[in-house]
Amino acid sequence: MSDKLTVQSERVDDIPVLVTHQEHMGVPKLLDELYVSHGNRCGLSLGWLVVMWLAYVVSESDHRLSHVRKWARQRLETLQRCGGQVVTELDFTDDRLADVLQALSDDMRWSAFENALNGNLLRVYDLSTERVRVDATTASGHWTVTEEGLLQFGHSKDHRPDLPQVKVMLSSLDPLGMPVATQVVSGERADDPLYVPAITQVRQGLGRRGLLYIGDSKMGALATRAFVQAGGDYYLCPLGLVQLPADVVHSYLAPVWTEDQVLTPIYRQRADGRQEQIAEGFERTEELTAQVDGQTVGWTERRLVVRSLSLAQKAVRGLHARLTRAQAELTALTVRKRGKKVWREADELRQAVETILARRNVVGLLHVEVEEIIHERRLRAYGHRPATIRVEKELRLQVTVDKQAVQETEQTLGWRVYATNQRPKRLSLNQAVLAYRDQYGIEHSFHRLKGKPLSLTPMHLRSDERVKGLIRLLTIGLRVLTLLEFVVRRRLAQAHTVLTGLYTDSPKHATTRPTAERLLEAFKGITLTIIHLGDKVHRHVTPLSDLQQRILGLLGLSTDVYTRLSTISAQPP
Repeated sequence: MSDKLTVQSERVDDIPVLVTHQEHMGVPKLLDELYVSHGNRCGLSLGWLVVMWLAYVVSESDHRLSHVRKWARQRLETLQRCGGQVVTELDFTDDRLADVLQALSDDMRWSAFENALNGNLLRVYDLSTERVRVDATTASGHWTVTEEGLLQFGHSKDHRPDLPQVKVMLSSLDPLGMPVATQVVSGERADDPLYVPAITQVRQGLGRRGLLYIGDSKMGALATRAFVQAGGDYYLCPLGLVQLPADVVHSYLAPVWTEDQVLTPIYRQRADGRQEQIAEGFERTEELTAQVDGQTVGWTERRLVVRSLSLAQKAVRGLHARLTRAQAELTALTVRKRGKKVWREADELRQAVETILARRNVVGLLHVEVEEIIHERRLRAYGHRPATIRVEKELRLQVTVDKQAVQETEQTLGWRVYATNQRPKRLSLNQAVLAYRDQYGIEHSFHRLKGKPLSLTPMHLRSDERVKGLIRLLTIGLRVLTLLEFVVRRRLAQAHTVLTGLYTDSPKHATTRPTAERLLEAFKGITLTIIHLGDKVHRHVTPLSDLQQRILGLLGLSTDVYTRLSTISAQPP
């Protein structure tokens, strides 16, 4: 009697990397310790369900609950062998995934988990904790707004004020971009009051003081700066017009225009090793006092007055473009054309002029005079009407550019004032500018969180608790990506080497800063083939390429994470 032969295959791709990496991070262990499951719960623990769900999210760039079960059904062997857990299709039903989100929405347990995870990651990966960047973003969706709900209308960072939104405040290690604290608040909340709770969260989570907190101008409120100072930490942020009125900025810049103030050039090192001047500036100091929890706090603040060369050039080009457009629009006002309004009253025309100047933001830079010209028009006799002379009034505009005013305006462009309480020995003018310019790091994290691969938006949930739970779940995924990237880049730097082969269209392209997305994409196409023959089960996994083996080595992972999938075992009875 011949043995029955059956063959099946599973897409493995980057699943072993994602599952093993999360296990090294301590994600399943810490979740299972802090989120104790109900005694009657069967199947995968919450920790391992999160690990495998995140493997789906990152691998497929999709967070939808309804798609996970089918994905898992097609990869049961892979999931079981990667995690060493008994995995069934029923572990990934919508109800069980929704229970995960409900559990993660618990504020006290999440805070305990986040703190424990931070401590574990700092120790395991030897991460620097000198700087923390704090910023907020919003996620919009087609939701029903309730009075006390999490989803509200507010100032949209997605440029969708017509949609309700939720706000997410992330505090991340800089320049790594790995979150250490997450706040999820209702969408109508302003950013300014969120900084103090965010910094408090970081202090509790990291258990350290003396950190430099970096934020945008919304962090510049005096109360926030005083709170940081009182807690033994440091801040770096630009000051907006609310904190620093225009006349104060003008007083700072006046010595520059009279050439009494020496400017310090600010440099950045290019990829080729050359130094490139990117800005120039100088420092001022101010003595400040404020009340924090009923106590008076006093300190010396450094004001870093900086002119970005590229920003100034761009602003000057924009200024002249606005002047050109304004002049064209003003000239067109009095050009006669069929169907076009003819101006009869000077005051009415002056109002139209003021509207154009204000819209183009060139008030005071163009001088516009309204001229009234009187014409006599002779009308010939017609029928019983005698010949007459009609007096007509024509309005014309005389537009001139105030070159002196334009030059003075150009001098003010590109300047920004940063505030910090950090000592110059620890944070020089040059270092402060470069530190703030690393803002792209957290913006990249927001892009990952809301776009691919974590794909928070569009969000297919309605419950506030599940929305909060999903955001927290995806911030774990953000940690997974940033650490994958960090480990590979650090080891490349330590070995003074590069990685090639990541770009299929340019296989010889070398990089020292590969992205997590590129690294994971290199594992696409790996397949597990399972052959059932009689009482034996033969498994074969696609052989790893040299590039894949090298990436595993850079991640500190053994090729065993893939080869253990291909074994021969006895057929279970």
